Amino acid sequence: MAQIAVVYHSGFGHTKVIAERVARGASSIDGAVVLLIAAEELQKLEPGQPGGRWDDLNASDCIIFGCPTYMGSVTAELKRVFECTGKIWGRQLWRDKLASGFTNAAATSGDKLNAIQDIYHFTMQHSMIWVSQGLMTTGSTEHDVNRMGSYAGMMAQSRDDSPMVTPPEGDRRTAELFGKRIAEVTLRFVRGKQA
Repeated sequence: MAQIAVVYHSGFGHTKVIAERVARGASSIDGAVVLLIAAEELQKLEPGQPGGRWDDLNASDCIIFGCPTYMGSVTAELKRVFECTGKIWGRQLWRDKLASGFTNAAATSGDKLNAIQDIYHFTMQHSMIWVSQGLMTTGSTEHDVNRMGSYAGMMAQSRDDSPMVTPPEGDRRTAELFGKRIAEVTLRFVRGKQA
C-alpha cells in the first residue's frame, strides 16, 4: 500500500480538472491510496498542530504539487503552502518521500517550466526524490499525450473558456497517465523499502 497526496491550487477551476485527473490515474493502480488536497485546506492549520491535512502529507509516501503558472511562477497560494513547511523542513520529515509536479497556463509556454522548477527546488529543500513525467509526446495537437513536450513534470494549457471544455482531452489524458506513472513508481519504491 502506498499513500499519494495531490496538493493543488486552482484559480479558475482548470488546474483542479488536471489535479482530479492526476488523482484518477494514480487511483487506478492497485495498492495506491490517493488524497486530493486543495492548497486552501493546508492554510487553515499550522504544520505540527494535531489533525488536519498536514498529518496526511506527513503520512504520504509521495506528494505531487500543482498549480497554474502565474507570471512565470507558482501561484501565491501554493507558495504560501511551501512557506508554511519550515518546521517540517527543519526536521526533514519529508526526506526520501517521492515528489513531482504539474502546472497549467493559458499560453502554450507561459514559462511553465519555471513553475515546475519552483516546485522541484522546493522538494529538493525537503530532500525529497523527484519523479519525472516519463511520457513521450505523441504529437502537438490538443488530442495528443504530452503535447507540451514536458519531461520534468506535467504541463497543460487551458484556453480562456470554461473548465468544462478546457484544458483539452489530450492534456487531461496526459494528467491521468502522469498520475498512473507516479503511483507505479511510488509502489515500487515502497515495496523496495519494505524488502
